[in-house]
Amino acid sequence: MGHITTAGTEIPAPKKRWYRQLYFWVLTGIVLGILVGWLAPATGIAMEPIGTTFVNAMRMLIGPIVFLTIVGGIASVADLKKVGMTGLKALTYFQIGTIFALLFGLVAINMFRLGDGVSANASAIKTTDSAAKLIDAGAHQEWWQFLTHIIPTSVVAPFVEGDILQIIFIAVIFGVALNAMGKVGAPVLDGVQRLTGVMFKILGFILKAAPLGAFGAMAFAVGKYGVSSLSSMGGLIALFYATSILFVVVVLGSVMAFLKLNIFKMIRHLKEEYLLILGTSTAEPALPGLMRKLEHAGVKKETVGLVVPTGYSFNLDGAAIYLSLAAVYIAQATNTNLTIGQQLGLIAVMLLTSKGAAGVAGGGFIALTATLATLGTIPAAGIMLIFGIDKFMSECRALVNFTGNAVATLFIAWWDHTLDADRVRRVFNGETVEPLPSEDPILPDGFGDIDDDLIEYGHHTHPDNNPERTEPANADATAKDNRRPAYSETI
Repeated sequence: MGHITTAGTEIPAPKKRWYRQLYFWVLTGIVLGILVGWLAPATGIAMEPIGTTFVNAMRMLIGPIVFLTIVGGIASVADLKKVGMTGLKALTYFQIGTIFALLFGLVAINMFRLGDGVSANASAIKTTDSAAKLIDAGAHQEWWQFLTHIIPTSVVAPFVEGDILQIIFIAVIFGVALNAMGKVGAPVLDGVQRLTGVMFKILGFILKAAPLGAFGAMAFAVGKYGVSSLSSMGGLIALFYATSILFVVVVLGSVMAFLKLNIFKMIRHLKEEYLLILGTSTAEPALPGLMRKLEHAGVKKETVGLVVPTGYSFNLDGAAIYLSLAAVYIAQATNTNLTIGQQLGLIAVMLLTSKGAAGVAGGGFIALTATLATLGTIPAAGIMLIFGIDKFMSECRALVNFTGNAVATLFIAWWDHTLDADRVRRVFNGETVEPLPSEDPILPDGFGDIDDDLIEYGHHTHPDNNPERTEPANADATAKDNRRPAYSETI
């Protein structure tokens, strides 16, 4: 994408060569990490600090970015009722999507019944120290705790612990209060928007190290776990991957088709984020990039800021497939017979327990154990049967979760009648589109390496091509502009 001049014309920017694209180097890091972990396992294991340091650096910024984005989006809208309705629509969609994901996992494991013949004695299963801690945490996890957990013990704690759900709660309260202040709160809102730009600038710096982080994480994973787990439990891993792919193509693809969009083109547009997830085994580092790209595609900032972070806690399609598939596999492997009614009850419980450990280390196992403990029919110690292969399924869970949140945001925008499907289609096709007036005034340099469709926001002009004009272009925008900062010159 070129730069827009003050005359309103566009100067095409030279296309970066493939070897200068960040996604190419991330892919290179992944391949090198696999080779090092495979050929020199000890060296691969020693690379763990490189991967964890990069992921920690990314997670350091997730909380502030989510907080600032949500506050800025809510405080800028004129009608708070629309924000509330958007949240209710998102939660409704999340629950429906989770049900479909749980059913997919349930049907798959009942069709292939990979646990039959294992005949594991639950009382004789030995648990490691790390697994025992997760089992204990899950056993004491009540289905209602995710509701009470939303409210933090202090304002600072969620940012220290990286609890996205609690950060969302604080951000929504703060954003509503700032919105109610009207023009008096305009300087604070302006500061929020400027800080958002600063945080994305820092993010751009950290993303330069993404290839190194992907190398370290992949080298450690392959070096520590090797391929023995893959060969011994390959059938279950393959079934999980196949079920996940089918869910993305059939369910999420149908949602995109309903929106008259192509899910494969969306995946191609987000390829850099997918590689980042594949290399780090977590979807968190890709959250800021997803938010920026959806905003650029034409989804309103307040919709993106509310739906995407909330989806990271409530819309975990990949985790839902994993939970139902793993729970029934454990039942089959321990010769625990489950009726159709009990399996449907399993889904009902998972709709709640799957939300209880969102954002918690080992959350998948905690949610699984909490489900098994709630039902009381499947031995919780049975999770040790799949503990060794969890790492090889975490990437797939994260990729499906990420895809589900991207689709969910587009659907909620359509539901709110704010989706510019034509612009989204053009962006996904890789066509050049003009920047939106509502886009943030700052774009980190690092994102230029990720997506050449995005331009530096510092070159944006007013939609009337008159940078001196500050009043709204039409009367309908007056109410919304009253919520904007008192000064909004280009930074």
